[in-house]
Amino acid sequence: MSARVGGRNRAIAWIAGFFCVCVVAVLLWLAQPAGPALVQLIGDGLRNSMP
Repeated sequence: MSARVGGRNRAIAWIAGFFCVCVVAVLLWLAQPAGPALVQLIGDGLRNSMP
């Protein structure tokens, strides 16, 4: 059960939540091209950390 805050409309909260989820999804979509480079950078760092 969640706590209700006085004066808040549940429909507006759902709309705001949906908007936030959409913004996060768009940011993840835009960050996709950096994924392979990030994985390579992490792998190189781990390989070079062990003698």
